[in-house]
Amino acid sequence: MCRTLAAFPTTCLERAKEFKTRLGIFLHKSEVGSDTGSVGKLEWGSKHSKAGNFSEDVLGWKESFDLLLSSKNGVAAFHAFLKTEFSEENLEFWLACEEFKKIRSATKLASRAQRIFEEFICSEAPKEVNIDHETRELTRSNLQAATAACFDVAQGKTRTLMEKDSYPRFLKSPAYRDLAAQASAAPASLSGSSLAEPSHT
Repeated sequence: MCRTLAAFPTTCLERAKEFKTRLGIFLHKSEVGSDTGSVGKLEWGSKHSKAGNFSEDVLGWKESFDLLLSSKNGVAAFHAFLKTEFSEENLEFWLACEEFKKIRSATKLASRAQRIFEEFICSEAPKEVNIDHETRELTRSNLQAATAACFDVAQGKTRTLMEKDSYPRFLKSPAYRDLAAQASAAPASLSGSSLAEPSHT
């Protein structure tokens, strides 16, 4: 066990383990292909090894959709929920667009744009997102001179759709409500804990 966790009282560690287990159940089989990144995997590194930090993260997800999308664990949990509704393509498209904007090579930009279009935008695409005909055609024309902004309109529309439709259902889901209840309880159990190294007598 790492030295930081060893400083917590046993009851706090048990609560943190239970908390982690519940989130693991929530995310049970959430795996995403390499194109969209490993959003199905939790990062239990130093940032989230303290249950207090992680509980703040979980509780922040209901404050705004932006906070959810800015959290790797939030994205993983939301993706797991969307998979239960068979509607994960909108989030996967949004994530693909975020990665696409980071590309600096014009050649890579053009080829990646075509792959994203074929996977998410064109009619009969394997993960076709729900956008109107005008947006689809605008995106198609943008591909003729691909830039980092060529998916902006389509990405914005899918984001709005998720925020107005899927996100409220996610917050009302039993899995998230159970997780939030655990998160609410975690800071109280950790508030009396010292982060200092235990003294050896």
